[in-house]
Amino acid sequence: MNTLSVEVCYSPDLFALYENKEAVVVVVDILRATSSICTAFQNGVKSIIPVKTRREAMTAKENGYLVAAERNGLVLDFADFGNSPSNFSKENVYNKEIVYSTTNGTKTIQMAEECKAVVIGSFCNFSALYQWLINQQAPITILCAGWKGKYNIEDSIFAGALAQKILENPQYSTICDATIAAVDMWSSHNTNLRSFINKCAQHERLRSNNLDDCIDYCLTFDTCNVVPIYIAGKIIRA
Repeated sequence: MNTLSVEVCYSPDLFALYENKEAVVVVVDILRATSSICTAFQNGVKSIIPVKTRREAMTAKENGYLVAAERNGLVLDFADFGNSPSNFSKENVYNKEIVYSTTNGTKTIQMAEECKAVVIGSFCNFSALYQWLINQQAPITILCAGWKGKYNIEDSIFAGALAQKILENPQYSTICDATIAAVDMWSSHNTNLRSFINKCAQHERLRSNNLDDCIDYCLTFDTCNVVPIYIAGKIIRA
């Protein structure tokens, strides 16, 4: 039996080195975009339109869209709300279409659009995501949104958790050093995940803006049973 590959890309700036049009790409931005997207679909959002720039988000607002947008963790002044999972409550999002723009996550989603599929990953939808991925029988690339092109801890450790789970399935294997390193990180810190995340730069950014109340939620497995997928410019429920 030919095995399928699992690769981890730690930054969007490295994605050209990993791009495989036959692969399913899992975009990961644990603190906070992909956790928020999964929460939105759990709470019945109709669709989410990711946009790269502040201008695109502002134009969407001018055209009557509900807009969630932030830069450097802070809500943009014209946006309806920001980037924490609590913003994507059923009251705010049910059966609505939302334009979404974040510092790292939304542009990363668009980057992978020419691959076989692009789905949204988080601890929140871990089990549903894993089962969906295995059913695709395709190579998998876990793409970390990072921070402005740089490596970050929270996306990488999630990548390790997901890669480890996938590699338990005999149809998958890896010869990717980044995958092996991510799995080792997860194996070393899964019993002290919150204290390890407290060391990461994004924790400090959120704390300094009084936005760190979302962290425990973003590190909790399986609060959502959805797999958001990016198709033709929109994220919908797979």
